[in-house]
Amino acid sequence: MIAATDLLDLGRGDLMELLRGGHPIDRTELADRRYRGISLGLPGWVEALTWKKFGKCFAAHDDGRIRGWNLRIVQDGLEEPWTAMRCSDGTPRTFGHFEVVPAAEHPTHQGITRGLLIHYGRGHNGRFDPVSLLRDPLVALNPEDSTLLLGWSYVDLGLGIRLGTPSFFSLELDGPLQHRPQGTQPSLT
Repeated sequence: MIAATDLLDLGRGDLMELLRGGHPIDRTELADRRYRGISLGLPGWVEALTWKKFGKCFAAHDDGRIRGWNLRIVQDGLEEPWTAMRCSDGTPRTFGHFEVVPAAEHPTHQGITRGLLIHYGRGHNGRFDPVSLLRDPLVALNPEDSTLLLGWSYVDLGLGIRLGTPSFFSLELDGPLQHRPQGTQPSLT
């Protein structure tokens, strides 16, 4: 069994190998769950400018789709609990909304077709929001177990132009979904 801590010191080549050899996930297993995310494979100076810890939430909708969003998390070290940053109204700070689709049904970078694809272009982000260009292939690291996932980000510019990034991430199950941002209720179409 692979554990989240096993991934922390791996290089990008090893992470890509794990991604390519990962296990499929039934997207319904992600429904109404919250995951603790850890950025992997980035140089320390990039993490200092962005983040190491984040949250990723998945929600089932009445139409059968699984949609989700990222949570900004207080950057206080991996040994501390994942605490959501808050907006002025007290709600968790969210960003990067997406839809979860089967990777095999969409052209992906590097021919990765196992598992799922987090498709930010279907997340109702702003029209000119660059996040809409991101795609994240996502696999389970252990067979038939959706509690530890591995993903990687690439940019889809359209017309078959896809650019890899150095950004990998792990997702470890944190519990049930506790909050839905406005506009992400189950009847969203």
